[in-house]
Amino acid sequence: MTEHFSVTKHLLSGVFMVGLLGLCNCSGLADLSEAGHPPRMTRTSDPTLSPDYRPVTMPMPPLQPPPTEVGSLWRPGSQAFFKDQRASQVGDLLTIKVEISDNAALTDNTSAAGSGSEQFGIPSLFGFKGDAISHLTSANALNTSSANANTAAGTIRRNEVVTLTLAGTITQVLPNGNFVVVARQEVRINGELRQLMVSGVVRPQDILEDNTVTHDRIAEARISYGGRGQLIRLQTPRYGQQILDNVLPF
Repeated sequence: MTEHFSVTKHLLSGVFMVGLLGLCNCSGLADLSEAGHPPRMTRTSDPTLSPDYRPVTMPMPPLQPPPTEVGSLWRPGSQAFFKDQRASQVGDLLTIKVEISDNAALTDNTSAAGSGSEQFGIPSLFGFKGDAISHLTSANALNTSSANANTAAGTIRRNEVVTLTLAGTITQVLPNGNFVVVARQEVRINGELRQLMVSGVVRPQDILEDNTVTHDRIAEARISYGGRGQLIRLQTPRYGQQILDNVLPF
């Protein structure tokens, strides 16, 4: 009996340890491997070689041959007579400016009130006027009243300011001439690694003369500003706490 209990105890301990290891994902192991030194920066590489990179497909108009201009020294779409300095093909660089200033305020106040009353009585019942009948047939034999009130107030205020400037690369030229751009940047300061990422689709016309484009001209824009390090690790809830927050109904 004692040996059976010991085996069961070791089995439960093993299951518990396997469960704990299952809770630790790759991110947790990565944080553990960086203990004692600053977060590692990723190497500069081709964005299209990233495991999560996927080519972008968009609805395209039918292809039309470019107009021919015999004897013309001017190329359609050029902004300079000798050479266009703006990005125009895969591998070219351009500067992306992100300036988000979002302010929103919403106030909602509601109130409702209602009241009601009912009276029911029988002055006489088949001519009976006895004391026992008078209680049932009086004008106040049935008297009800009700009242309700509801008041609600809600306020939402949001203030977001993000200002970023980083260089990106054209990774695709779509059949209609639009560019798919990807910009990534990492900055490590005092053990904290800041990661910036911007991607989306840009029209050639929206690239300015200084080879810059603003975020509001990027379609399907994905802007990410985050990082990892000691402060991020302390501000992130533990895995067990996250699981309990998602599972517990109270």
